[in-house]
Amino acid sequence: MKRDIFSDEHEMLREQFRRFVEAEVEPRIEEWNENGISDRESWRRFGAEGYLGANAPEEYGGAGGDFLYDAIIMEELAYARAHGLMMSLHSDICMPYITTYGSDEQRQKYLPGAISGELVLAIAMTEPGTGSDLANVQTRAIRDGDAYVLNGAKTFISNGQLADLVIVVARTDPDASPPHSGISLLLVDADTPGFERGRNLTKLGLKGQDTSELFFNDCRVPANNLLGKEGQGFKMLMNKLQQERLSIAVGSIASCRRSFDDTLAYVKERKAFGQPIGTFQNTQFKMAELATQIEIGQAFVDKLLVAHVRGDDIVSEVSMAKYWVTDLQKKIAAECLQLFGGYGFMEEYPLAGDYRDSAVQSIYAGTNEIMKVIIAKRLGLG
Repeated sequence: MKRDIFSDEHEMLREQFRRFVEAEVEPRIEEWNENGISDRESWRRFGAEGYLGANAPEEYGGAGGDFLYDAIIMEELAYARAHGLMMSLHSDICMPYITTYGSDEQRQKYLPGAISGELVLAIAMTEPGTGSDLANVQTRAIRDGDAYVLNGAKTFISNGQLADLVIVVARTDPDASPPHSGISLLLVDADTPGFERGRNLTKLGLKGQDTSELFFNDCRVPANNLLGKEGQGFKMLMNKLQQERLSIAVGSIASCRRSFDDTLAYVKERKAFGQPIGTFQNTQFKMAELATQIEIGQAFVDKLLVAHVRGDDIVSEVSMAKYWVTDLQKKIAAECLQLFGGYGFMEEYPLAGDYRDSAVQSIYAGTNEIMKVIIAKRLGLG
């Protein structure tokens, strides 16, 4: 079904970016997966072409477009299986914190480099003992004169090895009641003494994307690197998680479509008992079910994209999309792998990677169980 949420200008970007992905991204995916990290030159290339700042303010080098431009970039990268490039994290999760809450000085200092690809961004929320419980982070940032002394550890940090700037969630008031009122966000340059990268974690999927432990040992962060106001960190996180979770849903439904499209082509060609397996009723019913579910998911995500660009509060609906579409991605990957049979289990076939990569979608940016808690609370049930 034709999607009607994009203008001609949006579709022009899609065609342009699709050509760029074919020429500049797809040839590098295998290398990124083998190395466990993408390369900086690719980030600079994306920046030079304007793909890191499609939704960023023009005064800092961005294109000043709406979020639909970034959604197109997310979709095309997900469809290409370019998971090593956590561009949505950089452009649509981290950058908006600086754009919205940063001081003039902070925006001037960091946004041009982030948009050009010279400065890779990450956000450090998760800790070894907290998971989705952001109100109880243990990393501390205690004010000492003109600096905050930062101590603690973070884990599962995407872009952790590449990042030049990390937005760190820390407790600036250990005695705050309620606890979330003591949370603040700090901009930590990677060359700050006391900042240390741990190992690049070995993961089940998303092989080309660096995921790291980060450590802060008496790390002195200038006080003017506080993002927004002290004690407002939790509120800022909650305000931005709507876009983060919508971004995940956008990528997930595109991944569903790629798995389905590859499987559709396969069942038309693969023969068993003298005929294409796509002629068997079980295959036909299964593909019909998956096609229907993808269309339903896409329609919902598209509706949320329009509402988000309009500025609506859609926290409940985005939470629904995040859990439903990522669960669907896992289902699609499993069902498509099954239709590939033994070949689906082989590493040289992309469905094996789709199956692995789908696993984390229901975990990061708040587990799907947390999504259901949010929905229930907004229904007045808690």
